[in-house]
Amino acid sequence: MLSLRGIVKRYGKVTAVDGLSLELRRGEVFGLLGPNGAGKTTTLSIAVGLIGPDAGEAVLIAADGSEIGRATEAKVRARIGVCPQGDALYENLTARENLVFFATVHGMPKAERRARADELLEMVGLHERADHKVGGYSGGMRRRLNLAASLVHRPELVLLDEPTAGVDPHSRSAIYQIVDELRVGGTTVVYTTHSMDEAQRLCDRVAIIDHGRVLAVDTVDGLIDRHGGHAVVTVTRSDGDVRTETEQPLAVLAGVDLQSPDVLGVRIDRPDLESVFLSLTGRSLRD
Repeated sequence: MLSLRGIVKRYGKVTAVDGLSLELRRGEVFGLLGPNGAGKTTTLSIAVGLIGPDAGEAVLIAADGSEIGRATEAKVRARIGVCPQGDALYENLTARENLVFFATVHGMPKAERRARADELLEMVGLHERADHKVGGYSGGMRRRLNLAASLVHRPELVLLDEPTAGVDPHSRSAIYQIVDELRVGGTTVVYTTHSMDEAQRLCDRVAIIDHGRVLAVDTVDGLIDRHGGHAVVTVTRSDGDVRTETEQPLAVLAGVDLQSPDVLGVRIDRPDLESVFLSLTGRSLRD
């Protein structure tokens, strides 16, 4: 669906993206994970044609494998929806007026605009507040409307840049459901997040990037198998904890006398996506 080929982007002496290549499959939810300053937002900006790369290219691919064009071309951008981190909404307009406006910008026939707006407001759970001005919306409502705005023109590819940042649990759950519906409908979704739980919950494949380079890309299970490390068995005894890293945690557990009064408890911690992330990017703080 989208091919990023040897992308390089520099800002003065700083290289934000350094030879990054990715191939996104049609109809998948593709997660993009990385520390602060890893190059995620720059990569997204290049993928949607907002900025051009210094080297390489971002190309949209048709279902038959032919090239539709580069991301900087208008005909390509018309097929892409973007939900940025910040709200891209007009506060003095109502939710419906916002969506009708964006439908107009995308060239949708006038007779279809209101119906499409109402369809999306129903999808994101805002139909009862359709005629309220956005300036009075909560953070979660804004994020859901922001997502709806990115879908007005029925894009084939949608890029969601941390869509659940700072939202309440109900809005987060609603956004998860919408992403699942987009997948079922065949829409390709690129999803950036700092939440490992989100990535495991939503993404078919995940790329971990740092310093503008791809460190690993695979399914979540594939990443854990390759980079997650071993399980850890912790046996809590009266004189402290005994931790054992192992590929066979049940075998280690079988060797523990659970009837002994000295054993107060046991725990098995299996590797997860966070283990992979820290293994590949390191544990030092990023600002």
